[in-house]
Amino acid sequence: MKRVALGAGLAFATGLVLIAGGAHFQRGLPEWWLAGPLALTCAAVLVRRRAPLLCLGLGTVGIALDVAVGPSLGTILVFTDNLYAAALYGPVRLARWLLGVSSVLAVVVGAVTGFVEGDWLVPAVMGIQAGLVLVTPVLTAMVLREQRDRAAAERERAEQVARLAELDRQAAVAAERTRMARELHDMIANHFSAIAIQSTAALSRKDLDRATVQKIMESVRENSLKGMAEMRAMIGLLRQEGDEAEEATRPRLADAESLVDRARRAGMEAEFRVEGEPREIPAAVDLAGYRILQEALTNALKHGDPLVEVVVSYGPEQVSLTVVNAVQGSDARLPGAGAGLIGMRERASLVEGSFEAGPRGDGWRVAAVLPAAPGEKS
Repeated sequence: MKRVALGAGLAFATGLVLIAGGAHFQRGLPEWWLAGPLALTCAAVLVRRRAPLLCLGLGTVGIALDVAVGPSLGTILVFTDNLYAAALYGPVRLARWLLGVSSVLAVVVGAVTGFVEGDWLVPAVMGIQAGLVLVTPVLTAMVLREQRDRAAAERERAEQVARLAELDRQAAVAAERTRMARELHDMIANHFSAIAIQSTAALSRKDLDRATVQKIMESVRENSLKGMAEMRAMIGLLRQEGDEAEEATRPRLADAESLVDRARRAGMEAEFRVEGEPREIPAAVDLAGYRILQEALTNALKHGDPLVEVVVSYGPEQVSLTVVNAVQGSDARLPGAGAGLIGMRERASLVEGSFEAGPRGDGWRVAAVLPAAPGEKS
């Protein structure tokens, strides 16, 4: 506000100097009459930002009075700032209206002058002068306003892009955490379930001989070591970065029989068979199939009875996985978090396969169909 007041005062002082120097039309009136219109236009400068409409109104009254008693160069120059401020800080429609009105006035001033003077060279000069006084400030303000609005739009667009990038980053982090949680669950749950069941059996049975206890403890130790090895491999893979990361040895459907053997050592009566001709399938499908089988066997170990049947069927364009286990009692052998079925369904969905699980007769059936087009290599 101090800067604006200083500018208005400086404009008024400069206008007075111009009036005193004779920069006005002589109409036989006292020169101090010209100070009133100059004061009005300078007062408009004080409110150019806060009240652009009032600024335009005061400036218009001032220039009208100045034309009636003068006009004077100082008041005309200050009025150009009034027009500029109204077009820049006022409503958009006001700026467009001012452009039209000022253009029309410039033409009218030139025509009227030519009609009065009877010489068309004079109206040409007056029209140009009126255009400079009326049209140029409005056009300059409109151009500056457009640039300012465009800069604001670009800033807003940049902020939106930054927000979207942050949302994408958060979504990627959440997806990676979910994937890591799923991998850790699938790797560790099978081993720990077998350990829990075997250790529970060893603790609850008092009639076991030393050889049987020794066999159970060996199986517990084997599952513990394999679980720790898989976790170390996972941690090592996560620690690798960029191009230095080499493809880790991933589980494959070809290793499904080892899963069944592990289930047998945990005390299950597992039957396993492969239908069709085994072949190379995409890596994502290969891993998803292995993890689905692993989780299905884990659930059978935790919640079912010892008898389980596992079938891996290779079709022309798909691989079918089926795990059926008997469920004679209603109580689970071990408590679970309920994440197994969700994880299997998510894995099948990620490779655009189908998954279903539910009771079948006196047992429980898990079935997954995964796409595996012939000729694709992992």
